[in-house]
Amino acid sequence: MSLLRVDARGVVLVEGRSDRAALLTAAHVAGRDLAAARVAVVPMGGITNLVRTATEVVTAAPDARVVVLADAGEAAWVRAAVPRLPVVPSLHWCERDLEEELLRALGADRALAVLAALGDLHAFRTFQGQPAQRDRGMAAQLHRFLGTASGRKERAAAALTAALRPDELPPPLVQALDAAVG
Repeated sequence: MSLLRVDARGVVLVEGRSDRAALLTAAHVAGRDLAAARVAVVPMGGITNLVRTATEVVTAAPDARVVVLADAGEAAWVRAAVPRLPVVPSLHWCERDLEEELLRALGADRALAVLAALGDLHAFRTFQGQPAQRDRGMAAQLHRFLGTASGRKERAAAALTAALRPDELPPPLVQALDAAVG
């Protein structure tokens, strides 16, 4: 658990590295210093690792507030796992997933500008021309595109979040940060 400070006051458990990148960037956009607040953001490598990761967190930092940021589609699984956790976490849900939250907050034009800044716009335009993508809406195309290349989702999550103003940050990110900071 190298991402966890033993003196952490708050720990946000997220599904993966892209969620961590977005949450760390959201903290920066919101003007929050997570290091000063002694808050760690820990990717679990998938929601099915919740019980193991939460147990490791509580062992390493027994007094830390534990927060879980997950996809609403995983809510039933998470709620079934809560009785097996060593602590009752504060639960926060992304409507579909974090990428969808970010894309909705930005809108298509601004998301395309972020892809252009990342050097991914040409690849996205090629992706749009694929037969399976032609009849899909822009939001669905953008969402699918983010997961098509190794590392893109994490890199894009940080960049998409950085393109938002503090008042545009998706509510689940803000709520998870608020809960972790206390």
